[in-house]
Amino acid sequence: MKNSLAALFLLFSVPLFAQLTVTEKFQKITTVQQAQQFIDANPELKPALLNLSAGKDSALIDKRLLRQKKGDIFSVGYVTYKVVEAKDTVDFRASYIFLDGSTYSKSEIDSLKKVIVQKASDGTSFQELSDQYTMDGNKTRGDTDWFFGEYMFPKEFQDAVQGHKLGEVFFVDVSDKQWHYIVKKTHNDRLKKDIIVLRANGR
Repeated sequence: MKNSLAALFLLFSVPLFAQLTVTEKFQKITTVQQAQQFIDANPELKPALLNLSAGKDSALIDKRLLRQKKGDIFSVGYVTYKVVEAKDTVDFRASYIFLDGSTYSKSEIDSLKKVIVQKASDGTSFQELSDQYTMDGNKTRGDTDWFFGEYMFPKEFQDAVQGHKLGEVFFVDVSDKQWHYIVKKTHNDRLKKDIIVLRANGR
């Protein structure tokens, strides 16, 4: 009888002791797709994916999460979190005047650059100068808004803005396209961090 009870206990205790904790399950998750599969398979843990951005999400737990790196796992009370994805980017902002080298000769472009920079030095606002001289038809008075990536501006433009200080005026030439820019850096670079976090009850 005792042997039968012992065998019965072992039979039921194996799956009990073999069951993974939430933290152990999280350690096996490395992609958003795997996180979603975990959510679908464990509704009793009330799991969820959180999309958080630095500067936008300001709750204390959100700020703590945004300090973590991709792959980090930690628990607060009886809730466990894992940072599944983390992306750091730098955004830039400037004002510009575009001059088309297919319309003007190089000497005409150089002459225009000198005139425009002199007017800027004399106190004419960059917005006014952009309205007067830019050749790309922009309606933003030369403001780039926040940008990152070559799909918005040429690489040469982005690299130059990144390499200059706030308030500096400089030239950017994209020679193969005959594009010429007079640029003023209007804002300091803005660091951005976006993360995707898996959250579930349990430890």
